[in-house]
Amino acid sequence: MTRLLASSVVRGSRQGESHGGLYRIDFEAGTVVQALDWNTMDIDWQGRGWDRGLRGIAFDGDTVYVAASDELFAYTPDFALLGSWRSPWLKHCHEICVHERTLFLTSTGFDSILGFDLDGRRFIWGLQVTHGPGGDFTGAPFDPASRHGPPARNTLHLNNVHCAPGGMHISGLRTGGILLFNGRLISRWVSLPEGIHNARPFRDGVLFNDTQADTVRWVSRQQEEQALPVPRYEASQLTHTELDDSRIARQGFARGLCVLDDDIVAGGSSPSTISLYDMARGRRLRQVTLTFDVRNAIHGLAPWPY
Repeated sequence: MTRLLASSVVRGSRQGESHGGLYRIDFEAGTVVQALDWNTMDIDWQGRGWDRGLRGIAFDGDTVYVAASDELFAYTPDFALLGSWRSPWLKHCHEICVHERTLFLTSTGFDSILGFDLDGRRFIWGLQVTHGPGGDFTGAPFDPASRHGPPARNTLHLNNVHCAPGGMHISGLRTGGILLFNGRLISRWVSLPEGIHNARPFRDGVLFNDTQADTVRWVSRQQEEQALPVPRYEASQLTHTELDDSRIARQGFARGLCVLDDDIVAGGSSPSTISLYDMARGRRLRQVTLTFDVRNAIHGLAPWPY
């Protein structure tokens, strides 16, 4: 449970530079191996993260699925490419998850969730989420294979999807919490602060990256709470600090989260650092820093099963 796969985004990188990659981290052995360097030129290079880097990670048998901004890739455990798939309705993808025989992807640029059939290897389902003036959330299903889909919209900035008994949990920077889709209706399952990533049920409460507060946070139904700050470094240790726009690159940006067991979770932060947290005892156990380049931020995290 101490072996992880992490993806990264290099915010503010330029054409010709690496703008992300995949890393295998073994905390027990103390090793880090870069499995893939992402330097494609066919992306949008405007501002912040945009199309840069690699995003969500999921597994199905012996297949490793990794999302880029607008494309889903499948690899062998040795990272030989098996195939890739696009949809006009997949834009600025963040996290992904597998539930039964469907892989679900957040399409942040459309405030939508897409469903990818793992057996047929095609996009088969879509749901655009809207927030009405009365405060209610609604979901409009659509067929991602159709030429007619929802308009581009990034109002809620959906960045996480997690399936569990009872429904699909959806969250984003501006959802105000976790939304629960039960197959028919969408309701707010729990209220959370704005600016969150990776929110999901955990133990008897909710676990999330409180990105605005640079903190990994767990809150129980009884309002018990653990709030653990992500690692920070002396300014002299950081590189590429000439970018003076904190919206593009700053240290302490908390994103990337995965559960290892009932107590231990792994969380990511910038510059690309992965930490192990004991949420039961409220302490950070270990950490590994891949680079001190402040532009380089962890995006996805998952236990490595192979």
